[in-house]
Amino acid sequence: MSNDGVNAGRRRFLVAATSVVGAAGAVGAAVPFVGSWFPSAKAKAAGAPVKVNVSKVEPGQQMIAEWRGQPVFIVRRTEEILGNLDKIHDRVADPESKASVQPTYVDPVTRSIKPEVLLLIGICTHLGCSPTFRPEVAPADLGPEWVGGYFCPCHGSRYDMAGRVYKSQPAPLNLPVPPHSYETDEIIVVGVDQEKA
Repeated sequence: MSNDGVNAGRRRFLVAATSVVGAAGAVGAAVPFVGSWFPSAKAKAAGAPVKVNVSKVEPGQQMIAEWRGQPVFIVRRTEEILGNLDKIHDRVADPESKASVQPTYVDPVTRSIKPEVLLLIGICTHLGCSPTFRPEVAPADLGPEWVGGYFCPCHGSRYDMAGRVYKSQPAPLNLPVPPHSYETDEIIVVGVDQEKA
């Protein structure tokens, strides 16, 4: 009686099973390796830079990114919005952002590298609520002198379209501007200083 047929079948089974286990092991080793190329949630929360493509943000509109677990408001401002900043210069508490958190390389009035693109940490400087984007001019609930900006629904703090807080508000400071740089005209890297980019 010959056992050649049984041994050949067993051999094929063992070769196939070993190949499947080896392939699974290779994939198991490759997934964490490839995953290590991208910042983890923990690294992002600790401050790893975040790239944001702002090409689809229309003039007068806002998008929200996340950096260090905080919302980053990104607004593409129009000439009208920028012109309104001068009109309310005397109504904001810190018009040149001398007491506020922002990088030295941003303009102190427009609070940006490029006037048309604004980046702000979207957390109210009063008690940490997230202000709402209110770009409309003179809405009924905010009054005829409102020229667009941010309104904190928690305690009523108001900020202009540069994130500068109005006078006599609960919030003591302007909204912070995060460190950022331009990789291209449309790619912003939040968390990397323009001077070091």
